[in-house]
Amino acid sequence: MPHELEGQLHWHEPVGLTPAGASRFARPPRAHDRFMAEEGLATLRATFVPSLPAVPRSLWRRLGGQGVFIQLHGTEGALGCSVSEIPAGAALSVEKHLCEEILLVLEGRGTTELWLDGDAERVVFEWQPGSLFTIPPNAQHRLINAAATPALIFSASNLPAVLNQLGDTEAVFANPFIFRNRFDDETGLAFDDIEPDPVRGLALCRTSLVPDVIGCDLPLDNRHSPGYRQMTLGMTSDAMTCSVGEHRPGRYSRAHLLPPAGVTLCLRGSGHVLLWPERLGPTPWRSGFETEVLRLNLQHHAMFAAGPGGGRWYHQVFNTGKIPLRLLVWSVPDRPAGPPGAEELDEAVVELADGGTMIPYWAEDPNLRSDYARICAETGITNRMRPDDYRAPDAA
Repeated sequence: MPHELEGQLHWHEPVGLTPAGASRFARPPRAHDRFMAEEGLATLRATFVPSLPAVPRSLWRRLGGQGVFIQLHGTEGALGCSVSEIPAGAALSVEKHLCEEILLVLEGRGTTELWLDGDAERVVFEWQPGSLFTIPPNAQHRLINAAATPALIFSASNLPAVLNQLGDTEAVFANPFIFRNRFDDETGLAFDDIEPDPVRGLALCRTSLVPDVIGCDLPLDNRHSPGYRQMTLGMTSDAMTCSVGEHRPGRYSRAHLLPPAGVTLCLRGSGHVLLWPERLGPTPWRSGFETEVLRLNLQHHAMFAAGPGGGRWYHQVFNTGKIPLRLLVWSVPDRPAGPPGAEELDEAVVELADGGTMIPYWAEDPNLRSDYARICAETGITNRMRPDDYRAPDAA
């Protein structure tokens, strides 16, 4: 083999039967990582954010406001988040992007303008704290703060997946293609009609604007706990999903596995969530792994990752307050391979014995029910969990 030339890299074959290359290495930055660095903002990488408004922000020159990127562990390459601050009486710069985006107003009041390249008229709608709205792909848009105080906007998008696939920021932020099928007379309008989704029959509201996602009515669902309410929001293509759910006071959910590419934001109420990786099994306390279980306290504007270490994690939510605990979830769907029409299983709501990942109350670690009963007693909360909830199906 010739020796390395100065200033040039040269690959050498391994000696004898030694394997080539390194089996452990530092993960290189991808297109979305480079984009965040080039934007000049700090990137908060975490499992849990106690309060989104409290996250420090810096000048976002491209948009003309302040901002911060939030990349929760386990969502890398799939889902990206940010908080942007619009100065009082000002507006962010006009932009468009090829990705799907859903925004939640944390603080402030204002308007959004939407239009397609070449259109003379603009769609305009108002927003306030708790408003949730989507930006159609490649639609020009501008966010305007109408108040005398700054506005805070949280954004969740599939930008990492799109940017990493295309590998070019111009292809995402300066793409000329016009999505006429995603921009119509209903863009920017709120709807409260609920229909069964065509695949699973769950409550679905197709809309581009929810004026108040904190206070809107939710239909009964019952899948995660007795009295649980939930609605799927059809705001984007199926490349990204969004839903809002609510746990009753004095109740907690059954634990179940979730794919990692999801983030949950607390809209109202208080409680905590337990998270543990699938490798620990359904009863980590009984198995001696209790120190590896994450316990995250939930309050208004707290946010956590569904799978903070990558892979699937068990997820269990406890309402420890006196009002319903309402949570907003953004996720990128897990897509198992298979031909169209093949049967799929919603594992998160099917019990372990039936091939799913949900742990029924009767099979969970007894530590959970005693701990919850103790918290309810100490805080004066009515414990609505009943002995029948914990009775096995074959029990007399």
